Amino acid sequence: MSDSSQIAVYRNRCEIHCCRPHSLAAAAVTFFMAFYSTCSAAETTVVIECCSLFDSESGTMLPEQTIVIRGSQIVHIAGKDAVPDIPADATRIDGRGKFALPGLIDAHVHVVHVLDFAHVTGDEVLPLYLAAGVTSIRSAGDEVVAATLVARFAAAHPEFCPRVFTCSPLLDADPPIHRDIGRAVTDPIKVPELFDDLERWDITTVKIYAGTSRPVGRAIIEESHRRGLFVTAHLGKYSAQDAVADGVDGLEHIWSVFNYVIPPELTTQPGHRGKLDFNTPLCESLVAELAQRKTFVDPTLAVFRNMILLPDVAEVHDHPDNTLVPKRLREFWPVYLQRAGCPHGGPLEDRRREFAKFQELTGKLYRAGVPLLVGTDSPEPQVPPGFSLHQELEMLVESGLPPAAALTAATLTNATVLREHGSLGSISVGKVADILLLTANPLDDISNTRSIELVMHNGLICHPDELLKRVPSE
Repeated sequence: MSDSSQIAVYRNRCEIHCCRPHSLAAAAVTFFMAFYSTCSAAETTVVIECCSLFDSESGTMLPEQTIVIRGSQIVHIAGKDAVPDIPADATRIDGRGKFALPGLIDAHVHVVHVLDFAHVTGDEVLPLYLAAGVTSIRSAGDEVVAATLVARFAAAHPEFCPRVFTCSPLLDADPPIHRDIGRAVTDPIKVPELFDDLERWDITTVKIYAGTSRPVGRAIIEESHRRGLFVTAHLGKYSAQDAVADGVDGLEHIWSVFNYVIPPELTTQPGHRGKLDFNTPLCESLVAELAQRKTFVDPTLAVFRNMILLPDVAEVHDHPDNTLVPKRLREFWPVYLQRAGCPHGGPLEDRRREFAKFQELTGKLYRAGVPLLVGTDSPEPQVPPGFSLHQELEMLVESGLPPAAALTAATLTNATVLREHGSLGSISVGKVADILLLTANPLDDISNTRSIELVMHNGLICHPDELLKRVPSE
């Protein structure tokens, strides 16, 4: 199928989406008219007084800081001895005993895939992200037309939607593994023509998928860099060693490292994935290369634990976060798991050992200086939008990251791969006012990221309980 034909198919599918009862257009009108009161527009000045502020640059908590926001921008930050003049009409928020955190960013979500099969549109779950303090999300491969519509809807409604950054479809072999969101790319010579089309959709990330061969992958990497685009990969046929040598910017999923440090002689041994030794020349050389090249790795531990390996475990299957998603999505998850043949990995103890190895490798990457991202692969089964990011942070800390490092990864590092570190990722003068106000210190216990009193997004004050009311229960 030609590129123009594929675009026509995408457009037709999106028009079909828009004719559904829960369409983007209908949702836009419904949400705007019925629920605009969820957030208060910060038209003048908002001041958060005397809070502790997490500095994602240094990874420290700064005491007794006052943050002044005018419109959507942070205009002043002062310590207790330099309190600024506060306009009489300012909205003042008492931050004593509270902790200000930059808005969280989820570096790996899908705003169409999975939702489409569950007959849920992306706009219906966007408030979940904001209710969880996730103020920006990066699509990691979706139908480009539908994803663009979701992103535009989100941009029009910052009072209940996070910022959405879009991605290319999954650039894959022919036929693509995921035919709903994949694009077959088999000839390196045709890659520039493909990018001419993709750039018109204002994507920020390019994604190589598992069936891609090295010649095509190298051409995609080179073209991405020529055009100033971040290129990441979910690897399969294209090895991690080759992709890193060819200059890929990021790797998605811990599998994209783990699967390439297994000595061939071990693959015939039962349960070998849960017994892997990472102190081997094969592993050490790849980890060193990732660190030297500063290749970003997005482990997405949540999807491995919750969907792939342990979805039949009660604490995963019955996690209270799962109850927050629409019933249509919740009821589709077991259908999707059956289709995908999950859980993978055989006996439960083997699967637990394998997941422990994923966490061990994640810790090894961190200690080696490999820059880590924080992503979830939401809304895969048991990976609820927004709230699974708190689970991901908890698993990263269990893997050996200090809470401050996990928080910096979920804010400033994620903003960096989006090329938005000048406006997002830290509470700094001149940046956009994306701020969480917590009632407990996340450096004491990473699960305290859940203690959200309010969310400020683009200078708008939002309340989690009210945002959750926007999410359809059915």
